[in-house]
Amino acid sequence: MKNFANVAVAAALAAKGVSAHYIFQQLSVDATKYAPFEYIRQNTNYNSPVTDLASNDLRCNVGAQGADTQTVDVKAGESFTFTLDTPVYHQGPISIYMSKAPGAASDYDGSGEWFKIKDFAPDFSSGQAVWDMSGSYSYTIPSCIEDGEYLLRIQSLAIHNPWPAGIPQFYISCAQVKVSGGSGSYNPSTVRIPGAFKETDPGYTVNIYSNFNNYTVPGPAPLTC
Repeated sequence: MKNFANVAVAAALAAKGVSAHYIFQQLSVDATKYAPFEYIRQNTNYNSPVTDLASNDLRCNVGAQGADTQTVDVKAGESFTFTLDTPVYHQGPISIYMSKAPGAASDYDGSGEWFKIKDFAPDFSSGQAVWDMSGSYSYTIPSCIEDGEYLLRIQSLAIHNPWPAGIPQFYISCAQVKVSGGSGSYNPSTVRIPGAFKETDPGYTVNIYSNFNNYTVPGPAPLTC
């Protein structure tokens, strides 16, 4: 569902301290939709956000461990979808990252390098921001990455409570995937998490209710093959 003219409503809700939370809980690969948390690490904070920019919870969410999570086989170039328990409610970008595990994804804590593969940013072509506030988000595994096991991370950065009076919120989940068929020719810009997002980032500090006519998504540029 596209959100077009709900800025005033969202502002009113924010002013009243009302919050609506959500979690990416289900992964699909191509046409196959799997059970909730079958291939996504299950968090322990229900559907609450992470707000501490220095926390390791920014990697895959609070309490999200790999040991009890299965790893799904995917092919480079194959489509995948993250589905939420309820559609995204807060304005802000959706970003998808990957991090190659040194061995099994289930043993990996996400402390290595991360690269971004996709941003769902606002569209200003109508003269105001239009956010993609959906119940699911789809993309493809890049064809140029190396074969191996990865954490596939999706993040909703909710910026409905403008900094510094409010604190932006990160809604995060990580799937565990085993990629085959990649060319290995990629050369992405990489970051560490935490560390990729700063209080000085324009995409973090922006006030979406005042003179909001452009936006830069925090983090590195998405990989292009």
